[in-house]
Amino acid sequence: MPSGKPAGERCVRLTDDNQCSLYGLPSRPRVCSDFKPAQDTCGDRFDEAVALMEAMEKDTTPASPNGNAPTQ
Repeated sequence: MPSGKPAGERCVRLTDDNQCSLYGLPSRPRVCSDFKPAQDTCGDRFDEAVALMEAMEKDTTPASPNGNAPTQ
């Protein structure tokens, strides 16, 4: 995704079984290769990881001037 990936959007490089199709390749983005999974970010299952990441995204999204989170 040359222009970056918006939070909450599925990476186009994930396979149907949620594996990275670029894993181990030099074209894999550094942000992906630098990410180290941990219990507090990934949990034990895919659905748990998604829920944890969605919560982190919500908690770290800056509020707009009117006090609401910006819409995408």
